[in-house]
Order: sequence, then structure tokens, then C-alpha cells
Amino acid sequence: MRIPAVFPVKYLRNHVWIVAAFLVGYLAVASGGCVSLQKPPAIENAAGGNEALVRAMAARQSHVEVQGRGLVTRVLTPDRDGSRHQRFIVSLDSGQTILIAHNIDLAQSIDALREGDRIEFKGEYEWNPKGGIIHWTHHDPSGRHLPGWIQHNGQIYQ
Repeated sequence: MRIPAVFPVKYLRNHVWIVAAFLVGYLAVASGGCVSLQKPPAIENAAGGNEALVRAMAARQSHVEVQGRGLVTRVLTPDRDGSRHQRFIVSLDSGQTILIAHNIDLAQSIDALREGDRIEFKGEYEWNPKGGIIHWTHHDPSGRHLPGWIQHNGQIYQ
């Protein structure tokens, strides 16, 4: 006497794409979705890492994804109009300065940030006559924008 299988192999073979889609979806949810809480990827170039940013500044480009590093030269008062942003000025190795606006409604505030601290960052550069601004240094809850981050004293803020 033959005992019928609960899920016949023929059924699985005919519907393998459904099983594969389910597994991919399950793994994405189980791993926390698309946003990684691991240490961010290495800066694009160990010699400075600001090359793409410096090029975007020189070309007066906007909406450019960049990574970089620098020295915090000034911590500004937070912007509380609309979404709250922690703001600070960073001096790049090239001598150029840039404003970083870190959304603290979507990411953790960097409470220990002080002038003289070194940071690394990833975000979107927007040109302006004062040098420009880096924003999107956090995840996008709607998933439409690449996630950014700030690294300070070994901790990742995203």
C-alpha cells in the first residue's frame, strides 16, 4: 500500500517559482529588510574618500550620492522647522567645508558630537554657493532613496 505525500514532488516542481518567491520574501523580512544595521561599506578610497564629493562640488552638481570623511569644525543649533535636523560643518582634507544635515526624526541623534571629532558619512550632496549640504544620512522609511549613514567614534547612525 502506498502512502500519499502531503506535498507531492510534482506540485513543487510545477510551482517552484512560488516557493522561491516565498523564500526570498521570508529571508528579506527575517534579515530586517533592505536596510543593513551592519558597519557601512568602506569609504570609496582610503586616501581620502572625498573624490566624488569634491568633483560634485566643483561641478555644482546636486542629487549626487557621495561618501566622505572629515573633521567637525562647528556644531550648529538643530533645525526644528519641519523635520528636525542635527546640523554641523565638516572640513574635508581638501580644505573645503560642507554642511551636514542629519534627520533626527528618522535617525538617532549623535549626542556626543564635538568640534574636532572625525566622522565618516554617506548621503546625498546638494550644491549651494556656500559649499553645499549633505543630507539623507539615514534610512528612507518609504524605501525610495538609498540609505545613508554617519560613523562617529565607531558607532553608526542611520
